[in-house]
Amino acid sequence: MKISEGRELVLLEGDITEQKVDAIVNAANSSLMGGGGVDGAIHRAGGPKILEECKAYVAKHGRLPTGQAMITTGGDLPARHVIHTVGPVYRERQGVAGRSRDEQGKLLSSCYLESLKLAAEKGLRTVAFPSISTGAYRYPLNEAAPIAVKAVKDFLAQVSSVGEVRFVLFNKETYEAYVNAAGA
Repeated sequence: MKISEGRELVLLEGDITEQKVDAIVNAANSSLMGGGGVDGAIHRAGGPKILEECKAYVAKHGRLPTGQAMITTGGDLPARHVIHTVGPVYRERQGVAGRSRDEQGKLLSSCYLESLKLAAEKGLRTVAFPSISTGAYRYPLNEAAPIAVKAVKDFLAQVSSVGEVRFVLFNKETYEAYVNAAGA
């Protein structure tokens, strides 16, 4: 779907580790040491170089805060880089240590925006995202997809250096939620 001249949003069902783009985005945990889901798949497919760079980042800067992003090389992946971002862990109600739904939504949006800002700073033209926080972090897909699509569309409408953003969605249910959110 064309957003503006030279900028496009693409929705695909598939495996993000197979994307030949400038950067794929990893839905990481704050330790950046790999884990389950897309995080584990990216670390396995990308090889040890990505983990080495993540360890060096954490040693220098500490854990990556929720809603922020950092970048490594792509290791053995077809993508040149991996942008790591930490999505919010979804909680239905605000608790003592929890965040309100509005705060969780802002953090989720920030994952997409901070990843795209980093891509633009590095001169990257093509970026592929998974559905951040909708797996192990339990963010409801029907709430997460519209937040993700809006953040990406808003960014693409303003920034000219990133030309294509893909959502690479791992199953039919997730793909359909993003298609609905995009109005495609």
